[in-house]
Amino acid sequence: MTQHKIKLDVTKIRSDFPILSREVNGQPLIYFDSGATAQKPRIVIDTLTNYYLHDNANIHRGVHKLSQDITTKYEEARATIQKHLNAQHIHEIVFTCGATDSINLVAATFGKKFIKAGDEIIVSEMEHHSNILPWQMLCEETGATLKVIPINDAGELKMDEFKSMLSNKVKMVAVTHVSNTLGTINPVKEITALAHAVDACVLIDGAQAVPHMKVDVQNIACDFYCFSAHKIYGPTGVGVLYGKENWLNKLPPYRTGGGTIKSVSFNKTIYADLPLKFEAGTPHIEGGIGLAAAINYVNKIGLDTIAAYEHELMEYATEKLSEINGLRLIGTAKNKASVISFFVDGAHPFDIGTILDKQGIAVRTGHHCTQPLMTCYKIPGTIRVSLAFYNTKEEIKKLIDALNKAIKMLN
Repeated sequence: MTQHKIKLDVTKIRSDFPILSREVNGQPLIYFDSGATAQKPRIVIDTLTNYYLHDNANIHRGVHKLSQDITTKYEEARATIQKHLNAQHIHEIVFTCGATDSINLVAATFGKKFIKAGDEIIVSEMEHHSNILPWQMLCEETGATLKVIPINDAGELKMDEFKSMLSNKVKMVAVTHVSNTLGTINPVKEITALAHAVDACVLIDGAQAVPHMKVDVQNIACDFYCFSAHKIYGPTGVGVLYGKENWLNKLPPYRTGGGTIKSVSFNKTIYADLPLKFEAGTPHIEGGIGLAAAINYVNKIGLDTIAAYEHELMEYATEKLSEINGLRLIGTAKNKASVISFFVDGAHPFDIGTILDKQGIAVRTGHHCTQPLMTCYKIPGTIRVSLAFYNTKEEIKKLIDALNKAIKMLN
């Protein structure tokens, strides 16, 4: 374990998150479920409140001041996201309802235009259901074949097998950047290069990556990248799809209606330019602006600093968990983000999670929307500890004590 101490004012950071001062079951809240949804700093909460107090209006179509002002703020939020991902063009940033919605958008539109019987789509064994089901449904509708990159015992992709799967039949490779269950950081740049060598398109699910590391979509060179605001300390119900300009121009609209058009007649409709072609109806305006506030917040602290601190926490927690008899770590990849999954012999994850909750400790239990992965490891589910930069070693110590207590109660 590294002895390097990361310079991060965690006390100040924790004070920025109002919910961390509450109690659960008479105990101070210890929140280890940021992988499901991260808590929100006051700046994001204030941004949402301010929108309704002072700025509430619809965007893009109004000539009055409120509409003009909020349209400017909304498009400034889009520019913030463009810069954060290092997208080449602002119109390559599409607002969606979340990462799930983004993947469904691509699967539906790409599939309608480019997938036919005999084609192949590749996903990995560690994918979230949101990056399996849309492709599975597409294959059922078109007669295409879904192929799966297997993993090794450590929870790493078997890249040699992935390479052997590639051919000119493969039209799409859709993989997660960081596993929501294992914490594995996948070599997405290498995956993209290998897929492009056979002219396959690449979508990266970045829901678990964007909160923990710098993401440069031009460096990765992927065709699509998506994430959800609520994982990176922003509001729920809003997300982002990055798509290369040439691909977004080729795809048909996903949903149609107000905001997606240039002109409408009963004979012919001409759709709007990017990104509005994909943004039907009134969007989650305050959500987009709140996401930009969250991004600015984490960038002020520094993603490199956050990543280093979270890695230190993960190493410490991994070491302490490994000392518990009968506890089996699930996912021991060499390159990991701050997610730790484990299984305790003779105890169901739900039972342990319930006992921890009685002590004010929030963890995630179950299959984490990765049932094929649980089948791979031959377990019903895991206890998942997902760390954020507002967590501390003192909280991890309390987790270890509570776990030992739970295991003793259940044995």
